[in-house]
Amino acid sequence: MRGRRGWDRRRLRRLGMRRRRRGLVEGLGIFRRIRWPMAVIVAITVTCFTSLLHKNFSLQNQLRNLQDQLSMLNVRLNECNIYDPMGIVGTASEERNHIPNKNLKTSSLVFSLIILSIPLIILKYIDSMSRLRISSDSEEVSLNKQLAYQVDLFLSVHPYAKPLALLLATLLLICLGGLALFGVTDDSLADCLWLSWTYVADSGNHANSVGIGPKLWLSWTYVADSGNHANSVGIGPKFVSVSISFGGMLIFAMMLGLVSDAISEKFDSLRKGKSEVVEKNHTLILGWSDKLGSLLNQLAIANESLGGSIVVVMAERDKEEMELDIAKMEFDFKGTSVICRSGSPLILADLKKVSVSTARAVVVLAEDGNADLSDARALRTVLSLNGVKEGLRGHIVVELSDLDNEVLVKLVGGDIVETVVAHDVIGRLMIQCARQPGLAQIWEDILGFENCEFYIKRWPQLEGMQFEDILISFPDAIPCGIKVASCGGKIILNPDDSYVLQEGDEVLVIAEDDDSYAPTTLPMVCGGYLPKDFIVPKSHERILLCGWRRDMENIIMVLDAFLAPDSELWMFNDVPENERERKLVDGGLDFSRLENITLVNREGNAVIRRHLESLPLESFDSILILADESVEDSAIQADSRSLATLLLIRDIQAKRLPYKETLISHVHRGNFSQGSWIGEMQQASDRSVIICEILDPRTKNLLSVSKISDYVLSNELVSMALAMVAEDRQINDVLEELFAEEGNELQIRPADIYLREEEELNFYEIILRARQRKEIVIGYRFENEEQAVINPPNKEVRRKWSAKDVFVVIAEKE
Repeated sequence: MRGRRGWDRRRLRRLGMRRRRRGLVEGLGIFRRIRWPMAVIVAITVTCFTSLLHKNFSLQNQLRNLQDQLSMLNVRLNECNIYDPMGIVGTASEERNHIPNKNLKTSSLVFSLIILSIPLIILKYIDSMSRLRISSDSEEVSLNKQLAYQVDLFLSVHPYAKPLALLLATLLLICLGGLALFGVTDDSLADCLWLSWTYVADSGNHANSVGIGPKLWLSWTYVADSGNHANSVGIGPKFVSVSISFGGMLIFAMMLGLVSDAISEKFDSLRKGKSEVVEKNHTLILGWSDKLGSLLNQLAIANESLGGSIVVVMAERDKEEMELDIAKMEFDFKGTSVICRSGSPLILADLKKVSVSTARAVVVLAEDGNADLSDARALRTVLSLNGVKEGLRGHIVVELSDLDNEVLVKLVGGDIVETVVAHDVIGRLMIQCARQPGLAQIWEDILGFENCEFYIKRWPQLEGMQFEDILISFPDAIPCGIKVASCGGKIILNPDDSYVLQEGDEVLVIAEDDDSYAPTTLPMVCGGYLPKDFIVPKSHERILLCGWRRDMENIIMVLDAFLAPDSELWMFNDVPENERERKLVDGGLDFSRLENITLVNREGNAVIRRHLESLPLESFDSILILADESVEDSAIQADSRSLATLLLIRDIQAKRLPYKETLISHVHRGNFSQGSWIGEMQQASDRSVIICEILDPRTKNLLSVSKISDYVLSNELVSMALAMVAEDRQINDVLEELFAEEGNELQIRPADIYLREEEELNFYEIILRARQRKEIVIGYRFENEEQAVINPPNKEVRRKWSAKDVFVVIAEKE
């Protein structure tokens, strides 16, 4: 039994040794799995902690010895009746009684070290903890990734996350640094916390810190400057102070980076146009197109008398690019300030950014490119504007490309929407100008704000007067209509002479500016009688259309309404005839409803001379050169094509016309010699009228110098119309009637309808004579001049007129 028990004891001893060896091996394995940086940090921490404890104990022993010696010295001094004037011994005795508890200081130091070590340990072993919690075949995300995601979510979602994190880090560093200083120095906790704050805020403030002696400053200067090591003190306070200072530097760097990022972000938002516009009664333009320059110019001219206005442009472009393009525009803004912002009109937040609810007018520009896509985007923009919670103070002016989409936009926008269909306006203007040469310049004068334009205002002093008397009551304006209050504000152009102005009615006039005219006393005017009962003859015409537009069916229907019976409309383009008919039918044209015109189709390229020579160009009364649908997206390319077609047609006409007929010229056409090619084309232009659809304003100069064509400036005229409607939405009703097939229109009349040769009359008398034909004369053009005068000054001055002069009138369509 004794041997059995001995064997058991030896066996137990061997098992214990194996377990101890196994535990040592496992401990070594765990130690190997720890990366060397962590081991170094732990070793440094343990070394510093033991050295701090050892230094603390030695300092405490030295302090006790010194205090005992001071106590003995104080007793001897008292026995000898020696007075201590400095109070050194008494102070030392009092400080001995206020020495903090040694255990409390040690606990504060240990606590600060533990708090600093916890984040390092968590970051080190968080992956191991997540692997223990999650099985190998599980698809759950690790704790490290979840933590990183939560931190990223907090910093990105909450706007004040970064400053809050910086504040918490600063407070944590001050608290832990204060506790560490409390553990290695003899100062109170409050003094240590204050000293920790001075280290964090500015390491140069240690000399003036509260509570701790000059030796701590010397210890920091030893770390910061090796030349000061002679005055250094113990390793404990020095290490803690340097650690807090480096933490303060890190906090300061983070704060500096945060402030720098905030300032850079603010300047970046300003540069990119992300800041909010705080304006009222401004004009807001949504979108960017080639018409923007002319639109800004007209708005600047319109508000010149007010000292300028505010125009805000928002488009999906970079703000700096927009400002650079606007700066390149060659016109004077006349006090108007243009503010650019980057954003989308389809986003409510971007609309609020430009103060859309307080704007007096919102202009939605059509995009360059496909007409259907442009109108669809305009429709979505109107929907976004209707979604503004604050509502809109002003009206919306929408530029559309296709007439078929006008009804839908008005249905969505309601009463606050005014539409301007660019293609329809230009098409109707081209038709009117082709039938009446010189009308294009009249429209430019009336549509733009540079000369005279339409204004509507109420004049209570005129109430009760007949329209015939109102016509001659304005020396600086020409009345041409009445806004009838009893009919819901309907504008009547060219009303009857017997109409009496009622209370609330407003007068529509053509004047230079809204504050440049006022009624005066009624002048004494005798109109007299017309020299003859003249009836404008209406004969059949032959018109050629060169090119193809997407609204060709609308042009055909308008021409059918304007032209006399048995007229011919020739269409010359490169669209195949069978496809041409299909497009017209799809566009809504009913061939059976055409009463006055006969369609003649010719296929060919308008820039190829042999194709043009196959046409009887010398027999057409009017030729309309359209911006072809295939190149209308590029203004320069479309204008180049139109200009080439114009020059080829004029050259062919000059070669075909007899020389004697080419010498006939009713109007002086410039200084070009008759033998030059431009001179020949000028003479050929007297036989037929050619209207070019021009998209780029720069092409205007080429046609103006050569004087071989009347012209229509598409983009500029549309911009003028948009500006007028933006300034006063009531003008849109006036323009729609003047462009329509029925109602009133601008016409050019010869002077012999109203007067005799060399008859002396003033402008008031001519106005009254024209009223016998129910026409309103708004201007004239002399025989030897090319520019018409709209709303002439000095209307009471009499002068002699020639029968070859012409007058511009508003008359009913014939």
